[in-house]
Amino acid sequence: CAVLVALALGLSYLERFLPLQIAVPLPGVKLGLANIVTLMALYFLGTRPAVTILGLRCVLGSLFGGGLSALAFSLTGGLLALGTMTLARRIPALSVYGVSVLGAAAHNLGQICAAMVLLGSVYVISYLPFLLAVWLFGQRYQHLVTSLTARASRADYKLVRQSGSSQRRALLNKEARRFFNSTMYLFNTGCGLILM
Repeated sequence: CAVLVALALGLSYLERFLPLQIAVPLPGVKLGLANIVTLMALYFLGTRPAVTILGLRCVLGSLFGGGLSALAFSLTGGLLALGTMTLARRIPALSVYGVSVLGAAAHNLGQICAAMVLLGSVYVISYLPFLLAVWLFGQRYQHLVTSLTARASRADYKLVRQSGSSQRRALLNKEARRFFNSTMYLFNTGCGLILM
């Protein structure tokens, strides 16, 4: 669980550096990359570890870079999203994508509810259509990354004799083929170079 909390914190922190406000001039808009970790924990570890990871990420994230209001927004949206995804996961007709979509919509709704309580105004709900429009873009990005990762992880391993070359050369060839055949590796390398 600690590794997933660290990963979620890292993604949440990285998300602050993405210049999304240039494209979408709305305050507080994020892609929600840290929620991918929560969804992964829900599917692979279960509900209880996912709640633990979510709670630790929200508390530590607000300590490192937010405040009490950031904790309220993050925790309210995250818990509502996790509850929705836990219930939606039981519906056999929904795939991981469908569960993720419902969770993201619930996260936006939870943050709007937190804003209505903190600001003491119901007019904050007029912000919801804009959040949902940005949410659609974020979901498309998450689906793209998830499908690229899933496609890259499928591999048929065959034992092939490496004739006439050393083990080091064979390993280098294998890793080069894996790197250039995976669009996810290339995408991450390109993003890393841009961010440097």
